[in-house]
Amino acid sequence: MKRITVIFYLAFFSGYLFIADNEVSIDQSGATFNLDVEQLGAGNLVGGSDAVAGTMTALDLDGATMTLDINQIGDANKFRGDITADTFTGFFEFDGNSNIFDVQIDPNNTFGADSSNLQVNITGSSNDMSLDQALTSMASSLDLDWTIQGDTNTIDADIDIDGATNYMNIDGDDNTVNYNGDGFAGGYFHLTHDGNNREITVTQASTQDNDWLKITSDGNNGTFCIIQNDQGTSTSCP
Repeated sequence: MKRITVIFYLAFFSGYLFIADNEVSIDQSGATFNLDVEQLGAGNLVGGSDAVAGTMTALDLDGATMTLDINQIGDANKFRGDITADTFTGFFEFDGNSNIFDVQIDPNNTFGADSSNLQVNITGSSNDMSLDQALTSMASSLDLDWTIQGDTNTIDADIDIDGATNYMNIDGDDNTVNYNGDGFAGGYFHLTHDGNNREITVTQASTQDNDWLKITSDGNNGTFCIIQNDQGTSTSCP
């Protein structure tokens, strides 16, 4: 088993702040791989080996049974990931504002992305989060948990469902959620929201199967669009 831990930080010396944005480029192939990356400060990047300074391509991880722990604390950080894995465990934590999280997991059904366990924790405002899971395969037994605290965040999740569960807990105003779950087996989505001026769009389209949705939202002013379609007539929101 391989394990890598990477820690970067910004420090104060004699009253001066030395600022140097950190960039981590990773291209890994092989099974039973564990990776921990922690970045402290603003403007940090985590991505792939084809990146050049200031322009980050997606981190590339290929293999079964992998664990990835990304912790970025600060503003204007970016994490881009292209992960091909089975039995994948991911913990993603972002504390700060205007961060970007853009990840796709096994989009071409190399391993099937089965039995993944993902946890995404976001604290801050104006963050842009995008997660694509098994877009042409089946995210069998996926356990996905989101905790978002802050305002004006955007969360996009696109999952090819196969008995997956998706729990999302949001506390803050002016947040936007776009969730699309399709596939050939039922999916479970539970959204708890507290805040004003929210915009929530949920599409569940497990072909000829059952989907389950529960939304508990407390706040003023908002737009909700809910579509459930098991291969029936095409529907859309106004």
